[in-house]
Amino acid sequence: MKKTLLFLLLFTFTLSATAQSYMGYFHDNYAGVQSVLFNPASIADSRFKTDINLFSISGAVQNDLYGVKLTDVYKDGYDFDAQSKMYAKNSNNALLNFDIMGPSFMFNIAPKHTIAVFTRARSVSSLRNINGGLIDQIKDGLDEASDFNFNAGNANGASNTWAEVGISYAAVLYQKDQHFLKGGLTAKYLQGGVNGYIHGNNVQLKYNENRINPERGTLESTGQITIGTSQDFEANEDYKFDSGSRGVGFDLGFVYEWRPEYEKYDITKATRADNNFRDLNKYKIRFGLSLTDIGSINYRNARQDTYNVNGTITQEMINDADDFYKFLDQNYQKTTTTSGTKTNLPTALHADVDWNIHNKFYLNLNGDINMISANKINGYGVADRITLTPRYERRWFSFYVPMTYMQYSGMQVGSGLRVGAFFVGSGSVLSNFVSKESKGADFHLGMKIPVYEKKFKDRDEDGVIDKEDACKKVAGPAENNGCPWPDSDGDGVFDKDDACQAIAGPKENKGCPWKDSDGDTLLDNVDACPAIAGPVENKGCPWPDTDGDGVLDKDDACPNVAGSVENKGCPDLDADKDGVLDKDDDCPLVFGPKDNRGCPKVTKETLAQLKVEAKSIFFTSGKASLNDARKGETSGRLDAIKEILKNYPNAKFAINGHTDNVGNAKANQKLSEARAKVIMDLLIEKGVNPANLTSQGFGASKPIKSNKTASGRAENRRTEIVYLGNVL
Repeated sequence: MKKTLLFLLLFTFTLSATAQSYMGYFHDNYAGVQSVLFNPASIADSRFKTDINLFSISGAVQNDLYGVKLTDVYKDGYDFDAQSKMYAKNSNNALLNFDIMGPSFMFNIAPKHTIAVFTRARSVSSLRNINGGLIDQIKDGLDEASDFNFNAGNANGASNTWAEVGISYAAVLYQKDQHFLKGGLTAKYLQGGVNGYIHGNNVQLKYNENRINPERGTLESTGQITIGTSQDFEANEDYKFDSGSRGVGFDLGFVYEWRPEYEKYDITKATRADNNFRDLNKYKIRFGLSLTDIGSINYRNARQDTYNVNGTITQEMINDADDFYKFLDQNYQKTTTTSGTKTNLPTALHADVDWNIHNKFYLNLNGDINMISANKINGYGVADRITLTPRYERRWFSFYVPMTYMQYSGMQVGSGLRVGAFFVGSGSVLSNFVSKESKGADFHLGMKIPVYEKKFKDRDEDGVIDKEDACKKVAGPAENNGCPWPDSDGDGVFDKDDACQAIAGPKENKGCPWKDSDGDTLLDNVDACPAIAGPVENKGCPWPDTDGDGVLDKDDACPNVAGSVENKGCPDLDADKDGVLDKDDDCPLVFGPKDNRGCPKVTKETLAQLKVEAKSIFFTSGKASLNDARKGETSGRLDAIKEILKNYPNAKFAINGHTDNVGNAKANQKLSEARAKVIMDLLIEKGVNPANLTSQGFGASKPIKSNKTASGRAENRRTEIVYLGNVL
């Protein structure tokens, strides 16, 4: 066996890869049957009548050991060892996925129920917990290596190829106002193909170089290595298909949509042309959660060999081995079982949030979480990842740019396109185009026959869709195949319902004109007195005058009591019995003489009382605010003034403010004005008619005592209420 034997032992699965397929595409609302692979609930209430997949394929590879410039890999003379970059660590990983979807379809079996049937061939492999430093040390063979001592640990690799036939059922579970929930379940029949795995258990490798005779170099090892295959390839290298190697699997998913504009899509208000709004995406935000690939495949004829690799071998023994199995068989103790094995599916949890930013623009955030232990024997799964994808989508076109952080391979940016029946894309094409150290690559493409839900055409908007409308450009009833009924007299009553087809008339009279029996210009159908002429305003009836005072009831404020025209048909009144009729009385509720238009006159006694009350209103010194200590007394004075003034509803009074001559004259003037206004505002608050009051300040210009003495100045600081005459 050649020098690369041990390198192959550790690197058998390095070109394996992840189970993430159709990256960036499957969250498109027009992904159709492909979307059921990631969330079976997605097909319910879809935009399709049916979607038929003819052929589609997806593949991906990820690793965290080697970084390469993919655009150079296929060039002549490319040296992988020299031009790639290694990122060796104690636990390197690699994953591979290859997914072919054969003839598949989905269709609606009822408005809220959808099924899908799909066929699929898959190959998923993984390599985990590989010591990258060891690979770097021996990639040129042990005879080229120098001394090393590595803990290979629990290296774990698995690969499985199988076929699936699945049936999915999805339904709308809950719908109320803006809330919309749907769920889905997939059941899969699994036919096993080829399965293989290798698992290390606490493997330790130590190499001692012999510089004089390289073939005498020694490799010391400890631990266990388990190798399993779906059939005994050591005994028979030819692959034999085993129909009994089969299993079952399940996918489960839910989708919630928030539809804030749900009233726009009220089916009870939909016209035939709206087709129940089935062609529209109605959500603003969509949340999806699914668990896929729950299940396993049982390989009946599987073989498992467990090698105890405790011991020491020489480089010569490695070089002399013919093949990998013989090398292990010749040098290590082996335990073999042929009782069959069961391998899991790559179970994963998926979540996504899809935001309809505006019209046809969307932003999607989705991620996968691997549910399979990295140390499970014959276990393989997906890589954890999170992807942010802006996209533009229409019925026949979508463009998307997935930006992914992928476990092991890091950040990737790709692009994809869906045009009509074709789609193609990659989650890493853009980053791989510019990166010199790509750690992963993927692609997807396919061809399908989509049959979309659509809004029916109804050009004349008469409720009869064009394909059933005999008059597509002219509105007409469904009873007449979408064509208008004839109307010979143009009165809006179709001839079929018109009793007077040659003469225009209202619909209420079966297309015949109304008569005017009393000749008052009001037609009988709206004339309350069709036999007696009357004004239009009284529905064709004459106006009554119940009290016979010459004022018609419609204008009579007292229709049952005779009165004068001037008083709107009511008798003239004198409510206060002062001999002045209310219509001439400025104070109809207060007794007063005729020469004062029925209002009482302001007497000298009243003015004297007002003077006394006003004099007893006290302010804070130098301010226009009432003295806090005497507010109660002041309020009582104001109440007394109010009671006096309300007896003279047509009298006008002035509130005058005065100060002494102490201080600045301008300041005194402003202070007197402010104090007078304060009194006026307080009286208005208490109910005095503001039209009867004015306020004015005179400062120190009108003293009533000498300002040379304190008592004189106190007298000069005052407010007065002055009678000005009657309100005009």
